[in-house]
Order: sequence, then structure tokens, then C-alpha cells
Amino acid sequence: MAAEMQKAQEGLAEIEVEGTAGGGAVKVVATGDLQVVSITIDPDTFDGEPDADDIEMLGDTVTAAVNSALDKAREAQAEALGPLAGGMGGLGLPGM
Repeated sequence: MAAEMQKAQEGLAEIEVEGTAGGGAVKVVATGDLQVVSITIDPDTFDGEPDADDIEMLGDTVTAAVNSALDKAREAQAEALGPLAGGMGGLGLPGM
């Protein structure tokens, strides 16, 4: 069973999920093992030079997109590891 669990965990590192926020202004890609791979910001997010409010909004939008991607990664974990971790308290795995 340990070999199956390790194989499932390794497979999670190969899965990529995407979270977006701000109507697609920010896109975050994360792996199933909760690693952020990339953050992309649409260059058309701002008209001209961003001001302090724009920067604060961007920070909030990035945070929302990261959380969206990590939520999807946790769902992938539950799907991949659920049958193996059933009744085992999640084995101390992140997000379980």
C-alpha cells in the first residue's frame, strides 16, 4: 500500500491546475502537490501607470487566483489519494 501511495503522490506532482481571478486578469498554475508553477498577469489589467489602489487590487487578485489554484490542487489530491488514505487520517499530507 505504501508503494501505491508513493506512486499517487508522484502522480500529483505531474498534475497542473489553473486558478484565475479578476475576470482572467491573473492566472496561477499549480501542481497537484501544491507547488505554484507560474503566475501570469494580463498586461491590459491597468490603463496607464498603476497607482497605489491598483497595486493593492492586484495583490488581492493574485491572492485570490493562488487560492483558487490551490483549492483545485487539493481537490486533485483528494481524488487521487482518497481511496488510498481512507480511514488513515490523511497520513499527514498537505491539504488532507
